Amino acid sequence: MPPDAPGAPAEPHTAAELEALVGLLPRFGSVVIGHGRDQASTAAARAFAARWQAGGGTVLDVVDWPEEAASWLRQARRFTAPAPDAWAVAGSPRGWAGMSRRLRRGTDWDPARTVGFAPTGGALAQELAGPGTLDGLRGATADGLTWQVGDAPAG
Repeated sequence: MPPDAPGAPAEPHTAAELEALVGLLPRFGSVVIGHGRDQASTAAARAFAARWQAGGGTVLDVVDWPEEAASWLRQARRFTAPAPDAWAVAGSPRGWAGMSRRLRRGTDWDPARTVGFAPTGGALAQELAGPGTLDGLRGATADGLTWQVGDAPAG
């Protein structure tokens, strides 16, 4: 399966990507980390949690989601319930698109307060999530360059 196919697993994260993501968030804040259940996304979420806590930040919860779900409502509520300062996400475009649509539809989630590993903001994730769903989401590429979805100002 090509790496940009809707059901393709996320690529492994890099150290440069991880450092860039941490740099996009205010220091010492609280985060909730969300991730797909594939191996690369789980590893990225664990690495982010370890790095965030090592820098003095607080991880309020870690929430995983399936690639396909009836609604992702349970995961979306758990993801937003602790009211963190920010969110960090790792996942394949397909699973993240479903989760992000649910978050926008039924919670106070703000993509401008969210950072994501490379696959979460790519063209495929944006297409699958739908127009405007991910606007404001910021993240990093494998080489540590940062990106932002849409025209929304970085929050």
